[in-house]
Amino acid sequence: METPDTAADTPAEPTGIAAQDWKTAAHEPHYRAAVVDLLGALAYGELAAFERLAEDAKLAPTLGDKAALAKMASAEFHHFERLRDRLSEIGADATEAMEPFVEALDGFHRQTAPSDWLEGLVKAYVGDSIASDFYREVAARLDGDTRRLVLGVLDDTGHASFAIEKVRAAIDADPRVGGRLALWARRLMGEALSQSQRVVADRDALSTMLVGGVADGFDLAEVGRMFSRITEAHTKRMAALGLAA
Repeated sequence: METPDTAADTPAEPTGIAAQDWKTAAHEPHYRAAVVDLLGALAYGELAAFERLAEDAKLAPTLGDKAALAKMASAEFHHFERLRDRLSEIGADATEAMEPFVEALDGFHRQTAPSDWLEGLVKAYVGDSIASDFYREVAARLDGDTRRLVLGVLDDTGHASFAIEKVRAAIDADPRVGGRLALWARRLMGEALSQSQRVVADRDALSTMLVGGVADGFDLAEVGRMFSRITEAHTKRMAALGLAA
């Protein structure tokens, strides 16, 4: 383990908008628009996650598994409510904020519909984690109030440990399952990254935030490094599942 007293291990102090609260940061109209877009995308993502987990619960092989997924679905809906309420607090209509992201997210879910229980578990763990990593990267550049909300709704609802346990048990019972799920996870990775890039490219305020010009934006090189970090995290999750990246 690295020692905590090295300079590299000391988090940098927030600067610019990242050091401000929402009331101060919201005076910049382009920044406010970017935050509304971000919260809208997150809100629809949480609503879709609730629906998907509720559907996955129908495929669960045991009552215990069904109850576990239903509990996770409830947590996702609570996250959606927090985002919806926050949008209302800052004077934005939640439905209007979510609408621009419906087509892209629904398209992703249509293209990656799982064929069975295990594929559903891997999708929720791998696909949702990639999206969460992306939003955490963006959160580092947000005002303190918005950053805390975003990180709070990205908290794991228990699905990670649940998916790891069930997928590893399935592979132990039949090692052939591992190859099929590894291919499936690779497909999810590609689709999830493409979907994240499409969401940003379609919204001027979000893309400006990422490449500079709003808040302490990423430059283009940093965007590349960001996606490299997301890919590295995906590889670690694959290993946790017992799958080859």
